[in-house]
Amino acid sequence: MSVVPMTSSWVEEWASQALCSSQDPDALFVRGKAQHDAKAVCKACPVLAQCLAEALDNRTEFGVWGGMTERERRALLRKRPDIVSWKAALRSGMAAQSKHA
Repeated sequence: MSVVPMTSSWVEEWASQALCSSQDPDALFVRGKAQHDAKAVCKACPVLAQCLAEALDNRTEFGVWGGMTERERRALLRKRPDIVSWKAALRSGMAAQSKHA
């Protein structure tokens, strides 16, 4: 997984801090080339990891979440079936990253 911009600590109530929270939510539930534009919103989002963990843990099927399309999330879930809690995995990864920063 690539390094993503994140807040310095895990945010439990992350949705209101998401960059997309002030945009039309339908813009994140698109198909084809429009997904590229939707993903661009996520690139600088401070709660990208929390959003991605939510989608992966809940097996969210539609939309761009945490900078990944539904196809990308399905591929990641197939690649890493050993991860039971994406929230725990991404949170610990974030903690380890901040220790080395």
